[in-house]
Amino acid sequence: MTMVSGHVGGAGLDTDTLMMMLDALDEFVGHELTPQRQLDLDHEDVCPEDLVRAMSDPEHLGVQLVFIPEAFGGMDGGAFDSYRLCEVMGRHDIGLATAVFATFLGSDPILVGATDEQRERWLRAIAEDGVVFAYGATEPDAGSDLGSMKTTAARIEEDGEITGYRINGRKQWISNGSIADMITILAMAPDGPSWFVVPNDTPGFAAASPEDKHGIRLSNTAALFLDDVEVPADHLIGGVEGKGLVQAQQVFGYTRVMVAAFGLGGGWEALDRAIEYSQERQQGGAPLAEKQGFTHKLIVPHAVRLEAARSYIEESADKIDRGLGENGAMNTEGAIAKLMATEAGNAAADAAIQAHGGYGYTREYVVEKIKRDVRITTIYEGTSEIMEMTIARDRWQHHLKTRGAYYRDRAASLMQLHRERPDVGADTAALAADALAAVLEACRLARLTRNQHVLFRLGELITSAECAEALARRAAATLAGDRHEKSHDRFDGSALAVMSRVFGREAAQKVGQEGVRWVAGSVDAGRADIAPLLAGIPHDAIRTAQAGLLDDMDRVADVLYGRAG
Repeated sequence: MTMVSGHVGGAGLDTDTLMMMLDALDEFVGHELTPQRQLDLDHEDVCPEDLVRAMSDPEHLGVQLVFIPEAFGGMDGGAFDSYRLCEVMGRHDIGLATAVFATFLGSDPILVGATDEQRERWLRAIAEDGVVFAYGATEPDAGSDLGSMKTTAARIEEDGEITGYRINGRKQWISNGSIADMITILAMAPDGPSWFVVPNDTPGFAAASPEDKHGIRLSNTAALFLDDVEVPADHLIGGVEGKGLVQAQQVFGYTRVMVAAFGLGGGWEALDRAIEYSQERQQGGAPLAEKQGFTHKLIVPHAVRLEAARSYIEESADKIDRGLGENGAMNTEGAIAKLMATEAGNAAADAAIQAHGGYGYTREYVVEKIKRDVRITTIYEGTSEIMEMTIARDRWQHHLKTRGAYYRDRAASLMQLHRERPDVGADTAALAADALAAVLEACRLARLTRNQHVLFRLGELITSAECAEALARRAAATLAGDRHEKSHDRFDGSALAVMSRVFGREAAQKVGQEGVRWVAGSVDAGRADIAPLLAGIPHDAIRTAQAGLLDDMDRVADVLYGRAG
């Protein structure tokens, strides 16, 4: 991650280097974290600090090198590289992935806001010495609302010169809290919120015992206590007070894409375990894999949602790497990627337990653990509800500024794609965009966004429509031999095309039906003029587009089970 005018994301690894890194990561963690050790650590609620440090040690794996600029001893990887690595880590264990990710997160304020001297000092320590960081922002009464924090940083002055800061406060839910060597602490300085680097051996600093958590039990999560903790003035990141919230907001697009990758990895790991189990489990004289009632409920819908999420993640990561994420410009896209991937991953893990029957509910089968672990991804870096609000507010402004043309134009672009590639379901994705434009306009005319719940639901509908759009584009690019060179290549263009058709239908149906529900549900009972508000939603076209859905779901099942011709 290189800081260039507020932009997080390096030049990027070449494809061969990335593939070697992914293989090395997969092999290293697979060898060091055996299934039995993983289950034992989960049962005992213990973070494998030795493994965390080995993964951070350049003499062993040095995964953190991908996230550090070359100028400071790293490999200058980009957002696309980071997403691929985070997905692999998420597939192995989201708790362990969290422990590794915490160093990347803890270094973000340094990357975007530090002086050159500070970057040289602390980023090189991460790259060359494997120093483990933590990110100290959240407080007991200040979760996503960082402006409500109570931790303070008072100036220490001598002869009119600021020589240091005295920090007092408490931080909560801090990953790596009691194992980190360094912690970036957000505190209220006299001129506003500011980041400070606090070594863990500073007098007055203490970490509580790790939290007893529902999931991610291989991560270290602890409260931090700062009691008259004194740090030198050069530990103020950037050397200027009051930049803390701006620095935090600059990287939300990036960090949310990485959390999305965790949800994607956990979801696919659970689903692949369900696919394998269903090929072996006999019921009524045949494997579950051959039963449409099983595959079309518990496997196929989740696979297409995960790949829709992946498509949006990849588009967002590519944009960040191309410099479109400066100064938080990709925060909404990061929110969409996170909402789709983490909710899809959580649902896929839940379905995987159901797919295993009673076995899935036992600790012996890892899907039970994955479900507990992946749940955190819907909370990390802002809850799903915060994502919905972030998405709705931004896209609502786009709708108003363009006088309703924002999604109409996207629908037109999708129809052009349909004319070029009629097999990727772009026309159905266009229906979702058209329906969304109509729903947003109805909300404007009836002033329905005064209802907070309506805004939340709009965020959900926007996410479905935009992810359908992304999957259609990815399918078309793959068929044309033009997909991103680092893109995940499990599915070929034909498979992605049929997945896109399935998800496009779901998105269009969701926007149309849910849009009607919340537009109609928000107006006064007995109101006579509801019909004009809903007239722009293409209900008939959406219903017609559902034709062929079961055949396409059969095709997706054939792909997933290796039955495709």
